[in-house]
Amino acid sequence: MTTCKSQLAKGTAIASSCPLPSIKDRTRLSQGALSPAWFIGNNSEQWHSSAYNLFAGSRREQSNLQQSTAMTAFASSNGANGASTTVDTTISPRVAALKPSKTMAIADAATSLVESGVPVIRLAAGEPDFDTPKSIVEAGTRAIQEGFTRYTPNAGTLELRKAICHKLQEENGLSYKPDEILVSNGAKQSIMQAVLAVCSPGDEVIVPAPFWVSYPEMARLADATPVIVQTSVSENFILKPEALSAVLTEKSRVLILCTPSNPTGSVHSLEDLKAIAAVVAKHPRLLVISDEIYEHIIYSPAKHHSFAALPGMWERTLTVNGFSKAFAMTGWRLGYLAAPKHFLVACNRIQSQSTSGASSISQKAGVAALALGNAGGEDVATMVKAFRERRDFLVQRLQAIDGVILACPEGAFYLFPDFSAHFGSHAEGFGTISDAETLCRFFLEKAKVALVPGDAFGNGGCIRISYAASMEELQTAMESIESVMSLLKPATAASFLK
Repeated sequence: MTTCKSQLAKGTAIASSCPLPSIKDRTRLSQGALSPAWFIGNNSEQWHSSAYNLFAGSRREQSNLQQSTAMTAFASSNGANGASTTVDTTISPRVAALKPSKTMAIADAATSLVESGVPVIRLAAGEPDFDTPKSIVEAGTRAIQEGFTRYTPNAGTLELRKAICHKLQEENGLSYKPDEILVSNGAKQSIMQAVLAVCSPGDEVIVPAPFWVSYPEMARLADATPVIVQTSVSENFILKPEALSAVLTEKSRVLILCTPSNPTGSVHSLEDLKAIAAVVAKHPRLLVISDEIYEHIIYSPAKHHSFAALPGMWERTLTVNGFSKAFAMTGWRLGYLAAPKHFLVACNRIQSQSTSGASSISQKAGVAALALGNAGGEDVATMVKAFRERRDFLVQRLQAIDGVILACPEGAFYLFPDFSAHFGSHAEGFGTISDAETLCRFFLEKAKVALVPGDAFGNGGCIRISYAASMEELQTAMESIESVMSLLKPATAASFLK
């Protein structure tokens, strides 16, 4: 087969020469524009590998993107007047270096399979399975009915920013003014803007692993260098001050903390945070982005503590929060940043030249969410109670599987079990389980359960399981996982199968 590279040299289109489905086709598939037959193929046995290639192929996409920037890439086509035209298809090296989000790719792949009739249990996405509380929905509906559908100030409505200030004071012990609050289209945007605002080319962004998949890529988009600090399952994936001290240099600009954590569910205690703050205080350039999006999804006796509330940390902390997780408002796209005014102004400027303000309708809904009471009131407490029951069920079942190591999460709605003891094992009719990605492919193919390999989060020995699903789905998923685990044979026994 002629390679993509050689065909590029001949000036032909990238999409027509690569053996993989194009990104456009994958998008069309997820939108239902392509038939399931395109995806599943004539041989029904092939749907597993096709499905997995939809997200495993993201690494190949990245390679192709990087290749296209390494040379001048051209695509030939016929213009509107019938004349042949040549277009430079080169993309930015900065974008080419980005890794696609594996969690989104897997979630999209699983959704596509379900929509095409394949019964897959989806435990990959970080999205609550509950409906948005009724009073919040009513506030959004009322905003539409009353014509509150125009642009708002870039930083957000004064009503919502005042409500956020009140929430931060009452629940977190943090004092901010409305002009120190920036409302954005989700907490992800808030973090991205914070990184862009404070990092210069060559700066280092400290990211404890396991990490949320987007942190390192955000650093790269800012022309900064992500510096990964490993933590241990034996210590509940808590960042230790000595590990932090070991990686800090004069280039260190930002430390990103996420507690409760995605993907581990770990919660840093007050003592943990104080120890980290003592290290941060010794480095004048070092700032902290504190991602607190899961603060209300926490299981007693664990407690959430805001990093900015620690002595001397308010001035160097940019606190990020939002409404997606605790209030089951992922589709409303609403988050916020609280920070000293000079940082806030910079982030506000970025937002003004990109998306502008968040949805006016969502902001009215956000006001209603904060009016539910402390920590979201009874509505959120009901969701947290269900999450805890699911967590307890999964922890018991996973800990009973031989070789699985699991730190019991104290918050969020994820488990991050270590399955590395099973790497090297063999399943007849499938092959060797070489790593977490192969294991997730095995679970998808044999158990029809979609999970995320831990390498996406900086720890290749683990997998992430989201328990934002009904108890019935979780029970079925665990029964399937336990059943197919019996198919795995140790490496020593695998040799007899060859």
